Parts: sequence; C-alpha cells; structure tokens
Amino acid sequence: MTDTATALTTQVYRVWIKATPERIWAAITDPEWNSRYAYQAPSYYELQKGGAFHATATKDMKDYAASQGFEVPDTIIDGEVLESEPPRRLVQTWRMLMDPSTAGEPFTTLTFEIEDAKMQAGVCKLTITHELTGAPATAAMVAGTDDMGAGGGWAWILSDLKTFLETGKNFAE
Repeated sequence: MTDTATALTTQVYRVWIKATPERIWAAITDPEWNSRYAYQAPSYYELQKGGAFHATATKDMKDYAASQGFEVPDTIIDGEVLESEPPRRLVQTWRMLMDPSTAGEPFTTLTFEIEDAKMQAGVCKLTITHELTGAPATAAMVAGTDDMGAGGGWAWILSDLKTFLETGKNFAE
C-alpha cells in the first residue's frame, strides 16, 4: 500500500487489490459490503449526479461515545454524488459530522478511481483522492494523524478493504 499525502489539503492513497472492478465498486458503494470492513458504518449512495450520500453510526460507535461522555449523531458522514461511472469512478462531496470541529468545516471532495493493473491480470488499482481545502480538522482525521483516537484514516480503511476483498475477513475477524 502506498500512502502519499501530497499535502493536508490534497491526500492521495493507492492500493492494489486482487479483485474485479465490480467487487471493489460494490465494496465501496453497497451498504451490505461497506459495513463489513474498516469502521463498519453502513454507507448509502444514490449513484447518480446530485444523489445523496450518507453513512450511519453503528451501535458500537454510539456505545463507545456514550462511555466517553459524548453523543454521536445517527448520520456520521454526509454528502452528494457529483459523478458516478460504475465500476470505475465515483466523485462525491464528503463531510464528517461525528465531531463539532469537522462538522463545522465545508464539504470536501472525495474521488474513487478503479483501474485494471497493467502489471498483473486480475488485480486492480484503487486510488482515493481527497480534496480537503478549508477543512484542516477533517484533513488531520482522514490522514490518520490526529490525536483524537479516530483511527488510521484512509490508509487504514484501504488496508482493511484490501484484506476483506482478498481474504473474506476484516482486521477485526
């Protein structure tokens, strides 16, 4: 996995996955799949220009927050689909609502690109580009560099996605 944070305002992450573009697309956009790796928060997409996007908090997230003395909203991330070209490209706006510092920032732009790897049949390159202009708290959180204990950001999510698609198990299993 290559994790290249070109700057906090533009972060680019790449991973090569032994899976078809269709499986990777489904793992990103289908709540039956995207709830099975990383933070396991189901994400819902209306896969058309102007379509809604949102991710919902899990019971574990809500329980953890309550044990720490704060609440997590039901919708933890929201946005809008700007482009949808299954199974190759998805561009959306993205805003994290779990924390007041990120919820108060502007929407950011997130792009998923899925390409066949030129070096190996049956392998795809997944690139995530996250444009984070004007959103320093979000940039720190998704880079996995924050001190708030939010986890490993996009690098961790992509690593777990790769593991899940290639083995059928996520990091927690």
